[in-house]
Amino acid sequence: MRDSKGRFVKGQSASPETQFKKGEHWRPKKAHWNKEWMENEYITKQRSMSDIAEQMGVTENAIYYWARKHGIETRSMQEIRSIKHWGSAGEDNGMYGKRGEDSPNWKGGVTPERQAVYSSTEWKAAVKAVWKRDRAECQVCGSPKKRYDNYHIHHIASFADAPELRCDPNNLVLLCHKCHSWVHSKKNNERIFVDV
Repeated sequence: MRDSKGRFVKGQSASPETQFKKGEHWRPKKAHWNKEWMENEYITKQRSMSDIAEQMGVTENAIYYWARKHGIETRSMQEIRSIKHWGSAGEDNGMYGKRGEDSPNWKGGVTPERQAVYSSTEWKAAVKAVWKRDRAECQVCGSPKKRYDNYHIHHIASFADAPELRCDPNNLVLLCHKCHSWVHSKKNNERIFVDV
């Protein structure tokens, strides 16, 4: 109902039968709005949020919102991984024993150039010679070997620019991780161990 100036009058309605009643909503009710249903699906059946979202036709964030609203505690990443199905193992796995051309990731036997060099016997012999020559010490700071993974074999003339020198011990030097980063940085003003 409106007054003489065309304004709605508070508490009066021209069509009360078409108005929303208390507890009604303009959208049809969805199952995930119900706390018991959400607890049953997420906690009892241990379904994932994405699975529930897909069934309901909403985003995963919407399901997270309703879980928080219902006070349902979400699973930790460790719990999620323990529940997740990771596929069949051993001979039950469809990829079991597939190598080379049988693998869908086969790229025709093309190995990246760097990987091919680093797996060659020529490279392994050069590395052995450099470790022996440099007495297992960093050639910048002189720190002795503590762990193999803290040391790098550095190419003086870069790997990309001098393919003929890649496995030449005279082009290689032993450096610790920290000094190797320094050699390649702008702080190396004198360009030590860098062939420009």
